[in-house]
Amino acid sequence: NLFFFSPSPPPGLTAMEKKLAEYKCSTNEAIQLKLVRFPEDLEDENTTFNPEYSHQVFGDDEVAFGYKGLKILLYYIAGNLSTLFRIEYMSKVNEKFDCVEADDVESKIREIIPPGFCTNTDDFVSLLEKEVNFKPFGMLLHTYSVHNEEAGEDITYQIYKADMTCPGFQEYHERLQTFLMWFIETASFIDIDDERWNYFLVFEKYNKDGATLFATVGYMTVYNYYVYPDKTRPRVSQMLILPPFQGEGHGAQLLETVHRYYMSSPTVLDITAEDPSDNYVKLRDFVLVKLCQDLLCFSPEKLMQGFSQEMVMEAQQKLKINKQHTRRVYEILRLRATDMGDAEQSRSYRLDVKRRLIGPYKKKQRELAKMRRCLRPEELTNQLNQIDLNMQHEQLEESFQQLVSDYRRVLERLAQA
Repeated sequence: NLFFFSPSPPPGLTAMEKKLAEYKCSTNEAIQLKLVRFPEDLEDENTTFNPEYSHQVFGDDEVAFGYKGLKILLYYIAGNLSTLFRIEYMSKVNEKFDCVEADDVESKIREIIPPGFCTNTDDFVSLLEKEVNFKPFGMLLHTYSVHNEEAGEDITYQIYKADMTCPGFQEYHERLQTFLMWFIETASFIDIDDERWNYFLVFEKYNKDGATLFATVGYMTVYNYYVYPDKTRPRVSQMLILPPFQGEGHGAQLLETVHRYYMSSPTVLDITAEDPSDNYVKLRDFVLVKLCQDLLCFSPEKLMQGFSQEMVMEAQQKLKINKQHTRRVYEILRLRATDMGDAEQSRSYRLDVKRRLIGPYKKKQRELAKMRRCLRPEELTNQLNQIDLNMQHEQLEESFQQLVSDYRRVLERLAQA
């Protein structure tokens, strides 16, 4: 059975242990998510997707105990995200006979989904009929289209900025944020009473029976930090494009739109991100390089002269990009302007990037010099072992090659944009 987490219990188990092992289910497989537009989507397995993570709800093992063939159905109406929540299973352990209790799956899910959900399909389908009344929240910032091969047409998407004063938005956001638990490894719900939060939402426009409807694609939350004396520093906190829409370029559209929104504000200093994932950094590299490439300070001639204060100032003032991110943009654009087949150009680029990479090592060596004055010999040896010089060169070369590989991917994507 697809839902058995342990189809063949290891040998040497007692009969009771073997029996109980069959009652373990992977929660990543058991949870079935859908974004429903039409009643027939309910029966269509192609519209189902599963979580990447469930440890924040079901523990590090991502296992539910006590059920065979467990299915945790969480179906959402595509636009306003009204929810159907149901639990199905083939069999359940019997406390009386098996002397063990099944996990309370329902209460764990109830902890993260807001009240007011449906528990039967008929109620859900009748809500689906009212979906034509759903409209996006807030202010329209950007409209774009993406060609869909399957449909053979361009599909229109829109990005809106919303806040908690928009009627119905608070309840909608409570439903939307539940997806974070399944797709962001260290997700947490934000304090919506704090007015410094901004919300940016992506919707798809689609037709149903001659009417135009809207489907939720993804969203971003941004917190506006105060910077003395009179500036703010927006910090991207959460960003999620829902799985059915991933890989279509919506993340880049959303991030660029958010940047452009803040660029027009004289009080914004620069835009940062909270604990960015590797994927977010790659996305940000692409968006920032796309924004910066037309600035005069990033012309090929100026790139070849090295990283400059002019680049830092212009990127911050015009595009709200901080110095650290501007440096990455410079390295990516300089790679594009460098003939890596030319020994002199290649060497110059390599040295320039490695000089930045070696910064942390140099800092560590300065700290060591201080330690020499106050550490016992055995403690010092211990520290020195961590900074073996050969190791430094190897790590430096490895870091450099990895960076160049990442930068090339950004440039390839840029060439296709």
